[in-house]
Amino acid sequence: MNRFVLAGTGSGVGKTTFTIGIMRALMRRGLTVQGFKCGPDYIDPTYHTAVTRRSSRNIDSFMMTEDVVRTIVARNSIDSDVSIIEGVMGFYDGKSPLSNEGSAAHISEITDSPVILIVNAASMARSVAAIVKGFQQLDKNANIVGVIANQLGSKGHFEIIKTAIEHECNIPVLGYLQKGAVPALPSRHLGLVPAIERGELDPYFDELAAAIEATVDLDLLLQVTKATELEQTSKIFEIQGNTQEIHLAVAKDAAFNFYYEENFELLKANGAKLHFFSPLENEPVPEQAQGLYIGGGFPEEFAEKLAQNEQAKTSIKQAIEKGIPTLAECGGFMYLTEEIFNREGNGYKMLGVIPGSVRMQEKLAALGYREITGVEGNFLIGEQELAKGHEFHYSVYEGNHETPAYFTKGRFGAKKEGYSHGNLVAGYTHFHFASNPQIVKNWLAACLEVRV
Repeated sequence: MNRFVLAGTGSGVGKTTFTIGIMRALMRRGLTVQGFKCGPDYIDPTYHTAVTRRSSRNIDSFMMTEDVVRTIVARNSIDSDVSIIEGVMGFYDGKSPLSNEGSAAHISEITDSPVILIVNAASMARSVAAIVKGFQQLDKNANIVGVIANQLGSKGHFEIIKTAIEHECNIPVLGYLQKGAVPALPSRHLGLVPAIERGELDPYFDELAAAIEATVDLDLLLQVTKATELEQTSKIFEIQGNTQEIHLAVAKDAAFNFYYEENFELLKANGAKLHFFSPLENEPVPEQAQGLYIGGGFPEEFAEKLAQNEQAKTSIKQAIEKGIPTLAECGGFMYLTEEIFNREGNGYKMLGVIPGSVRMQEKLAALGYREITGVEGNFLIGEQELAKGHEFHYSVYEGNHETPAYFTKGRFGAKKEGYSHGNLVAGYTHFHFASNPQIVKNWLAACLEVRV
């Protein structure tokens, strides 16, 4: 089989453009393609899924153990011809400047995957070979097997950098894209999900594939990216014995769509039956629900419509008041507050379950990995339990209460975070359940204790 990491020398060099273009180009050859994304990002996997028509998976060497990473790749690659792992930031960029932890380099080593390095070679000639050689030599375990160049001025420019890299680095340059060869990647947030669902991005994907086919040697790409089959060494995704079916309602639509697929897999392995509903379409919580999951997304972009959907708001509020164990992450947390203020300062009434409001701002409010420990009374994660996750948002919470949901520890220290009351756990942090599968068991056990 073929498996490879598509990595970049840094952010913005075209990783996603090449990833989805190569995915579609290989599919046009009749191959089945499986996508993966290094790190906690939700947007890039959305593109992968739209292109390949298979759920893309996040793999992360900070939030997951190495055997879990390998198992996710192995189990989702079984019936595919090519597995493409899109990197994150620069190839060596991760949790620490002193190690590869959390980086695409670490993922390539864990999964024994060859690496294709994307380089922005604009305004460079022989110098680009020094960049590639530096990436080869920083870590002796780096298995960089080929290079793709971006932002070139002409085919003649390509021949120059190809000659330099292949002479100095002893690896092939597989192809290139010229400046302006493809249109800019469509919007990465507002309207992305509904546009994909309506098929509006399919022409873009095909245009990108055609550009890739014209200037990238796909035969050579497949030749240099042969990989060994991985073993499924972790058992956490297997159906657990002695489980009882538990009905879990999941808010999922264009406003709430940031979920890790493996979170769903772990819930189902432990007995959960998932029932999806759309607050954006004013759908109520399914009647049989014993638990409720409201993930992240872009509620601020749909705040006016969400504010008007009284049936959905009332249904969710009543479910929480009845004591149904509820996890609300980031966008879900925002939705449960009294009001969301957009960047223009306009306020929209939300559920009012959580005292206070959230306000959007232009400046990024939080970004980074989190280590999470619970507080007394938290049904999801105990005081002595540890889970890992990620935080990324532009809004700030404005309010006061004395019931945080958990403690989070990041680069800048530890803090109390979120809101907890009864069987509600809400906050900005996105949990990855594979970091500690016990939290799934805790949640479903709490669901069994509540009569609805």
